[in-house]
Amino acid sequence: MDKRLFISGRGAGSNPAGRFEKAGVEWVDDGWAGEDEMPPGVTTVFTPDRPRSAINRNQSPDVPFDYSVNPYQGCEHGCIYCFARPSHAYWNLGPGLDFETRIFHKPGLAARLRTEISAPAYECKPINLGANTDPYQPAEREYRTTRELLEALLEYRHPVTIVTKGSLIRRDIDLLEQLAAHRLVSVMVSLTTLDPGLKRIMEPRASSPAARLAVVAALTGSGVPVGVLLAPVIPALNDSEIERLLESAAKAGAGSAAFLPLRLPGEVADLFEAWLREHFPARTDKVLNHLREMHGGRLNDPRFGHRMGGNGAYFALLRARFAAACHRFGLSSGEPARLDTGLFNRRLGHLVQRELFD
Repeated sequence: MDKRLFISGRGAGSNPAGRFEKAGVEWVDDGWAGEDEMPPGVTTVFTPDRPRSAINRNQSPDVPFDYSVNPYQGCEHGCIYCFARPSHAYWNLGPGLDFETRIFHKPGLAARLRTEISAPAYECKPINLGANTDPYQPAEREYRTTRELLEALLEYRHPVTIVTKGSLIRRDIDLLEQLAAHRLVSVMVSLTTLDPGLKRIMEPRASSPAARLAVVAALTGSGVPVGVLLAPVIPALNDSEIERLLESAAKAGAGSAAFLPLRLPGEVADLFEAWLREHFPARTDKVLNHLREMHGGRLNDPRFGHRMGGNGAYFALLRARFAAACHRFGLSSGEPARLDTGLFNRRLGHLVQRELFD
C-alpha cells in the first residue's frame, strides 16, 4: 500500500467499502501528484443511533459474559488490529477509516437500559461495557453515555464489568468506588505495549502506556478491583513485552491479568497486513507465519472454542511465559473479581428516580 495513504493520527491506511456494498472508492496514485502531496485529513463525524434494545445477549462460549451494552459503534482510538472493524458493514460503512471516523453514539441509552432491567422477567447477570468498542473513547467526553449507564446500574445495584484502554475512566471513579463497595464492578485495562512509538502507530488515539498504568494505580487506590488484559499479543511485534507489561501492571496495583493472541477476522486481515508492510516490512512475513501457525494455517479461526485462543508450539510458549510471569509478579489469572448479583433490586431504580422529582 502506498505510504501516502497513511494519515497521521489514524490507524487504517485505506477506506475499503463494507462487505455488503456492491461498489467502492479507492485512492490511487496516478503519477501526477507532487512529491509532498498527501491525502486530505479525515474529520470524525458523530451520528446518533437509537437501537431497539440496550442489552446484547451473547451466544458465544468464548467470552466471559452473557450481557453487554455498547455505548458507541465505531471507535476513534483507531487500533489497527481491532476485531470489531467488520461490524461497521451493518451501517453500509467500511472497516478502515470509516470505522475510526464515523462514530455512532446512542442518546437515551441509559433510559432504555433502565426499562429493560426493571422488567419483571429480567434475570440479573453482570453487564459488560466495552465488548465491541471502547466505552471510554474520546466521544465519551462530550456524550457521557458510559457515565449515564454506570449511574443507572448503580441505582439498581446491578453488577458491571468494564474493558477499556481509555484514561477517561478516571473521571468516573466516584461511581466506580460506590459500585466497588457493593462488589458490583470490576475493570480490565487493556495493555499492549510500553513503547510510546509503537502505541502511536498501532493505537494512534488511545491513551499512552503511562496513562493506562496510572489508571490501574488510581482505580486500585480507590478500592476498585482492576486487572490488565494483554490483548492482542502479536508475534514478533509486542510478544517480547509480556514480562515487562505484567511487571509494570503489578507495580501499579493490578490484581489479575489475562491475555489474548491476535486474531484477524474478516476485513481486518487485509488492513493489518497493509499496515505491517508499511511500518514493519522486514517483520511482516514472520508475524503472519506465526499467526497462521497459531490458527490452523489461517489468520483467524472463527470456530467457537478456538477463536480467542491458539494452537501449536508458539502459542504454548506464549501461554507458558504468561503463566510464569503472573506467578512471579503475584497476579492471578483471569477476571479481577467475582461480582454480587444478589443485591440487584429492580424497584431501587424507580425509588431513586422518584426521589429526584419529589
